[in-house]
Amino acid sequence: FRKKNMNEVILDTETTGLSVREDHRIIEIACIETKNLIPTNKIFYKLINPERKISEDAIKIHGYTNAKLDSEPKFKDIADELIEFISGKKLIIHNAPFDISFINHELKKINKKLLDDKKNVIDTLELARSKYPGSSSSLDNLCKRFNIDLSKRTKHNAMLDCELLRKVYINLIGEKEPTLIFQNSESDIKSSDEKNSVVKKYNKKIVHPTDGELDKHKSFLKSELRRNFF
Repeated sequence: FRKKNMNEVILDTETTGLSVREDHRIIEIACIETKNLIPTNKIFYKLINPERKISEDAIKIHGYTNAKLDSEPKFKDIADELIEFISGKKLIIHNAPFDISFINHELKKINKKLLDDKKNVIDTLELARSKYPGSSSSLDNLCKRFNIDLSKRTKHNAMLDCELLRKVYINLIGEKEPTLIFQNSESDIKSSDEKNSVVKKYNKKIVHPTDGELDKHKSFLKSELRRNFF
């Protein structure tokens, strides 16, 4: 699913409604660039004036109203910057046909070249459905499956959803990696019940040390150095 030497872009949009056939438009778009799924600190984020009324159902999902967006730029004003940001990169999107269709709907209105929904696009919804058939593959449920914190997701938000999707995708493609086995002794554990009690599902959660912990670590290394060599 990944191509070497090609950076990724995690992409998400919020819209005025669910159907481009009814001329619904993009109101928010977020992109997080990553390299080997590690953020490069390059992001693209815009709120957009959709130039049409936002449906009540959509407002319930994301909370954006026309009054909040009237002063924001129109899609035509940010299109070139968006295209430049995502060009030549692998796009990782949850339910990619939805977001790609809305981006292409906007691009078509301003006579820009459309995106290829098959080239360099990974649909994490399709991937999740193939790995967990019969289970809900919504972003919320996948976060719960992988123990990813959802406490900040009170409303749909494109930037937050991109970060959640990055963590979900890491776990989706890492599912086949070996499980971690913890044993209390060097002897083999033979019973299946005992094995099940010590096999932990691997979740690639990255825990960064605090500044205080780093300072304590440096002090420890200095004290060890003095003790052993002076």
